[in-house]
Amino acid sequence: MCRSCGAIIGAGEQICAVCGVPVNETPAQTSQPRTTVDRETLRFARAILNRPHKFTIILLILNFFVFLMMWESAGMSWRAFWALPEHVLIAYGAKLNRLIDENGQWWRFVTPIFLHVNLPHLLINMYCLWIVGPYVEKLYGSAKFVVIWVVTGIAGVVGSYLTVINSDAQLGSLGRFLFKTQDVASAGASGALFGLVGVLFVFGIKFRHELPEGFKRAFGTGLVPLILINLFIGYVGRGLIDNAAHLGGLISGAALALVVQYRRPGERASITVSWYVLQVAVMVLVLVSFFKVVQRFSDPVNLVSRRPPPQTANSEKRNDFVAYSAALHQAQETLNRALKGDVTNVDETIKQLDAVVPLDARADELKAQLRELLVRAKQQADSESGAGSPEKDSKLLAALLEDVNSWKQQHNDWLKTTGRNY
Repeated sequence: MCRSCGAIIGAGEQICAVCGVPVNETPAQTSQPRTTVDRETLRFARAILNRPHKFTIILLILNFFVFLMMWESAGMSWRAFWALPEHVLIAYGAKLNRLIDENGQWWRFVTPIFLHVNLPHLLINMYCLWIVGPYVEKLYGSAKFVVIWVVTGIAGVVGSYLTVINSDAQLGSLGRFLFKTQDVASAGASGALFGLVGVLFVFGIKFRHELPEGFKRAFGTGLVPLILINLFIGYVGRGLIDNAAHLGGLISGAALALVVQYRRPGERASITVSWYVLQVAVMVLVLVSFFKVVQRFSDPVNLVSRRPPPQTANSEKRNDFVAYSAALHQAQETLNRALKGDVTNVDETIKQLDAVVPLDARADELKAQLRELLVRAKQQADSESGAGSPEKDSKLLAALLEDVNSWKQQHNDWLKTTGRNY
């Protein structure tokens, strides 16, 4: 840690990147010309770094909270930490072009900013947010920071959306860096993070004449190596990394920084009403988007397109399995409510089960058994609300619960054997 300004110094660094003081030299040991520059940098750093960054912390907590909810929906297994099931990602609002195009699910441009596909993905992005986010929030203020985060995040999702092309297209290595030939679930805060980097990059160039030397080196052209390294990582990992989302966030962040002013040291903490209005507007947009996710959470149409494009036999088989799993998941939730006396959705759920394409003989048998359990649960609830014998109802309920547990065990056994083929 720097003895002058308190900034963190990387291993092997000889001078502080913020104030320019040598690592092994105290402020008193510096020459007079350097001390003047260091004092200016130190004054600027203190004026900026002492500001709050509460929305960075709120975003960190929100992302971890959403991931824990997704993990719970995935069965809270350790395997889900390393790869959340695609149906869980889609149910929580991951970007999927065909659901946006054919079902009008516009909120999938917003919700992916707060979703992550696995625990390492979450930890890497949140570490980057913890490093970069406070700088942007302290320089521009919380209202502008929230607007920048959401707008650049959406721009990243839009970039990903626009670069899904015909699966028959022949692409070279550069084409595969940017374009995708398969419409798969996409999620992550990387676009918004690249947006923050774009903001700091333009900030360092735009205000280079008024920034102290230490900040000139930390931002602006000092970020070029970081940007190039991340683009190189994206090139190496093309096909796995959504580079279009990264570039969309980076470009939109740079564009916003060109027109947005930052709060200079010594300025009053005042901001125009328009920024507060924009902050509230993007927060409402996020809330409405997740409300739409909650509304459609158990809707199987979210998992399979009504008019799927031409696909291979394997991908069609996979989509059938996704629809089958979604229908069974919904049926189990309805069954749990029916066992507690709520039978409002039983008939609708039975219709959804009947509409699912059979995967194999055993899967179809499990579906039929679950359908029968739903019918029995509804009859049990009707009997309890009538004038039936309490003793008889109690015995029937015990038998029903036993059959439900038996079905769950058989279903788990199928998932571990035949179900793994899908």
